[in-house]
Amino acid sequence: MRTLTVIFCSLLLVLSGCGSGTPTQSKGYVNTDGYPLDVCVVSGQKLGSMGDVFVTKFNGKTLKLCCSACLKDFNKDTAKYMSLLDEAGAKKDAPVK
Repeated sequence: MRTLTVIFCSLLLVLSGCGSGTPTQSKGYVNTDGYPLDVCVVSGQKLGSMGDVFVTKFNGKTLKLCCSACLKDFNKDTAKYMSLLDEAGAKKDAPVK
C-alpha cells in the first residue's frame, strides 16, 4: 500500500509540473518586497510559474514557494531550505565588488 501511495503522490507532482525540472513560463510574479529569491527554494521553479505564489511564514521569516505542494518537501528538511534562503539573503545584501 505504501508503494502505491508513493507512486500516486509522485504522479500528482509530475502532473502539476512542480519538481519536474521543466522550466515553465512565468505568469508575471514581480518581487516588490525585497524577497531574496525569484525561484522556489524547494523546486527551483520560477516564482509565479505555477500560478499564484504560495507565501507562508517559518520562524518569523517569509517563505515563498512556487506552489503549495512544495511545502511538504520544505517541511521534510527545513534546515536545508532555510539555509539556502539565508544564503540568498546574505548575497543580496552583500556589496557589489
